[in-house]
Amino acid sequence: MRAGSRRVLSSAAPAVAGEPDRPAMKTEVPGPRSRQLAQELSVIQESGAVEFFADYERSLGNYIVDADGNVMLDLYTQIASIPIGYNHPSVIAAYRDPKNQSAFVNRPALGVFPPQDHVQRMFGTLMSVAPPGLKNVQTMSCGACSRRKRGGAAPSADDINSCLKNQPPGCPDLAVLSFNHAFHGRTMGALALTHTKWAHKLDFPQPDWPVADFPLLQYPLDQFTKENQQEEQRCLDMVRDLMSKWEKTGRPVAGIACEPIQAEGGDNYASPAFFQGLQDIAKENGASLMLDEVQTGCGLTGKFWAHEHFNLREPPDVPFRIFNTWVGDPSKLALLEAVLGVIKKDRLVDNARDVGEYMLNGLVKLQSEFPNILSRTRGLGLMAAIDFPDVNVRGKVMKRLRDKGVHCGACGSATLRVRPTLTIGRKHVDIFIDTLRNALKEH
Repeated sequence: MRAGSRRVLSSAAPAVAGEPDRPAMKTEVPGPRSRQLAQELSVIQESGAVEFFADYERSLGNYIVDADGNVMLDLYTQIASIPIGYNHPSVIAAYRDPKNQSAFVNRPALGVFPPQDHVQRMFGTLMSVAPPGLKNVQTMSCGACSRRKRGGAAPSADDINSCLKNQPPGCPDLAVLSFNHAFHGRTMGALALTHTKWAHKLDFPQPDWPVADFPLLQYPLDQFTKENQQEEQRCLDMVRDLMSKWEKTGRPVAGIACEPIQAEGGDNYASPAFFQGLQDIAKENGASLMLDEVQTGCGLTGKFWAHEHFNLREPPDVPFRIFNTWVGDPSKLALLEAVLGVIKKDRLVDNARDVGEYMLNGLVKLQSEFPNILSRTRGLGLMAAIDFPDVNVRGKVMKRLRDKGVHCGACGSATLRVRPTLTIGRKHVDIFIDTLRNALKEH
């Protein structure tokens, strides 16, 4: 979240062999082929969210190629979900390795029939990067599925019979507190905690649970220390007040769900002190604190897990009773082995920290050049964001940026967000900053 450091940066991260040197554009984006495919898809499926069609066979490293042959530097990376880039040889080798084929072919139901090497692979992958203090792991099919741990005595007959009818005491009237501008997923429970776009929620029945304000910090941080402390305290006081009110109504808050950095909601940050205070409030009220690291995990922030920046007194809580048909996918452990091997060998978490600082400094400089267009530059590691005056200005600049060969993402009401691979180097940042500068000049 800081900019202006003068320390020497490490050398660029190793790029995938054969990766393009820079963007190469043939058409605007979406081009004619992408538009044609979108029309064909719309006949059988709602396709309004499609931005362009990709040629994944030709995409490589930090570059995505679209159906029209445009080669773009991808700083959005499938919504922050491909940590070491497109078609990395280590991941391809994992697919081809005969010892992994049974996991891809048979799709075991892990909760009942796990493969015999499952424990070994869990220790070699997920447990090898477990957050400090957390000694258990639960795999899942998606990031939206969770359930509260039951405490106390074994369930009574009344508990068992009533829960099958969706009635108390088996189904107690408990609540989970979430935050404005949060995004946690689109299954019913997770959707109840999501407060970003109305399109996610309209016409879906949702539990009436408490929603608190998430801090909206002012930037640069060092110029608004007092104001930001007051804003965070206001939000913590609101959480504490809501917890008390709901307890008095007989619907106690069993858990607090929060993102370390609100991503979809606008790349909103809070200080370690805020999260420490949030954990204190949870403990005072016997509630769980769940930190959703779907977008912030895997090294992007300069630590493997974003909450490691917060110096929490205890590790965050994890759900206990979780089950579905598959409870995850063992083939993903095979891919994770390959990804973690590259991250560790090439020291990509260190790279995220160093190149992220380089990128943030570049964005701060751009903001000083275009103060009437850009504001609130912020970031942590390779997660970076910058605000525009409104959604229309953002859309026009992002369109110019993409037509020049740099693909970024949007979030919040007027924010451009950056989610590159961990293999990004300073040369990629230079392309991004120079291209954004040109797009801003044209605007």
